[in-house]
Amino acid sequence: MCGIVGILGTKPVADELVDALRRLEYRGYDSAGVATVENGHLERRRAEGKLKNLAARLNDEPLQGHAGIGHTRWATHGAPNERNAHPHMTDKVSVVHNGIIENFREIRDALRAEGAEFSSETDTEVVAHLITSEMRKGDGPVAATGRALKKLRGAFALAIIFAGHDDLMIGAREGSPLAVGHGEGEMYLGSDAIALAPFTSQITYLEEGDWAILHRGGAEFRDRAGNKVKRRSITSSASGFLVDKGNHKHFMLKEIHEQPEVISHTLTNYIDMTSGEVAFPDTGIDLAKIPRLTISACGTAYLAGMVAKYWLERYARVPVEIDVASEMRYREAPMPEGGVALFVSQSGETADTLAALRYAKAQGQRIFSVVNVRTSTIARESDVVLPTLAGPEIGVASTKAFTCQLATLACFALAIGRARGTITPELERELVQALTEVPRHMVGLLREEQQYEEMAPWLSKAKDVLYLGRGTAYPIAMEGALKLKEISYIHAEGYAAGEMKHGPIALIDENVPVVVVAPDDELFEKTVSNMQEVAARGGQIVLVSDANSDKVGCRVATHLSVPSVHPFAAPLVYALPMQLIAYHTATFMGTDVDQPRNLAKSVTVE
Repeated sequence: MCGIVGILGTKPVADELVDALRRLEYRGYDSAGVATVENGHLERRRAEGKLKNLAARLNDEPLQGHAGIGHTRWATHGAPNERNAHPHMTDKVSVVHNGIIENFREIRDALRAEGAEFSSETDTEVVAHLITSEMRKGDGPVAATGRALKKLRGAFALAIIFAGHDDLMIGAREGSPLAVGHGEGEMYLGSDAIALAPFTSQITYLEEGDWAILHRGGAEFRDRAGNKVKRRSITSSASGFLVDKGNHKHFMLKEIHEQPEVISHTLTNYIDMTSGEVAFPDTGIDLAKIPRLTISACGTAYLAGMVAKYWLERYARVPVEIDVASEMRYREAPMPEGGVALFVSQSGETADTLAALRYAKAQGQRIFSVVNVRTSTIARESDVVLPTLAGPEIGVASTKAFTCQLATLACFALAIGRARGTITPELERELVQALTEVPRHMVGLLREEQQYEEMAPWLSKAKDVLYLGRGTAYPIAMEGALKLKEISYIHAEGYAAGEMKHGPIALIDENVPVVVVAPDDELFEKTVSNMQEVAARGGQIVLVSDANSDKVGCRVATHLSVPSVHPFAAPLVYALPMQLIAYHTATFMGTDVDQPRNLAKSVTVE
């Protein structure tokens, strides 16, 4: 996750910007830079690699400006070099950016037609040129930025400074978090409160679509439409060594809301956003010749593996075996020569998964791992590590780690499909585009969070809840049931919808809510048939779908609307409603959602 810092100070800020960026190193990065307003014009210093390289550059070429922005970059659009490092600039505007500008190509083409010259491969540079273009039409910095923001599509956070304006900084949030820090005669911007902890404990978190106009005397907040709004300031408990909840009640809710940002970073680790193709790292293994793929994991990670099985078999046409790690290690399963075994774990320390990995290695399998901790035991014992870039996940019930696992596995499936020739270049670009739209769709879902709060009192009265789905919606249904069990302690089970008539339908009566995960895809009509069977027996249907509820032909107790998405990307988007149902039900019941009873974040014993 890239890091953003901005300071409107009373003395030179470059060194303070670098110090603040050091507090964001936990996010990971491959280049860094700062820009300041120097005697009315903009200057910047950038460096590839670690912050020590940037500090050395500043030592040789110091900056004296009292207003500045800084950034640590994880390469997305373009290689990790100085040319692509942030900040990006024109003669009028300097900007740092976290996230993805989905429509950067069309904006770039339009700006080039106006005569703009681009010096990087990044999507970020279009923001600087777009604001500059609006300013050249006669708008001042604030009006120009407001007009430019309305033209951007994606999930992003921005910090912007302007030539000739030493007492102005603008921050904007659409999907990626951004915080304003309040000081005495100074103001700050940061990706999170950790970066701002040395300067202030008074923090205002921007809400979705907000943008903030900072002067040393304070901040003015505007919503997506440009209307002035009030946003409350809180006292943050963040320090340089503490992940902070921000303005969220629980870590779990914070991590749910972080998903548009962290999924963006995970996707851009495996996708060339400029070409719209998968840019998978060289694994040293010929992906085209994998005879069989064996997946093993535990809990939520196992369900991510189940979704991957659908993707890999459909798009890559490679046979996939999947097993719960605690069972695989004792089955003594035969494994093919030249096979690949893939292990999924948030912590990288899961005891059963590690034991299954060692069994597979002893069987001569090449080992791939999808982990969130690259220094973990599972990562160290793997031939190929596919990192998820979720950042620290504090809540025991996995949310952002799960969706980042899905993002990584989706790219893995496309990489194998391309290597095997089972997807065309046109289909690859179509599926990549579907993935890159996921963060924006999640932002839209999070704006509708109130409907989940309103449903919680009713759902909390249930003793049993069933979840149904078909295709990739089946493991998502299982994940929904698992989440509800974990944090609300309501008994819940997830089933393949077609299995209802083979037993579970006996449980249905008017007291049993049935959550139906039903994307409007090729399996929708089949799922509707199963819904009608539930309705005929009095079951209370909670429809989670992009389809109109009139299409189902039966009574629905609640319809939780989901954006229409490509079926390939649907598991990532539909995971979010599963999390929100569980979270709001559990918080209404007063349970400890961050540390549910009997559970641990990392299971390191059998």
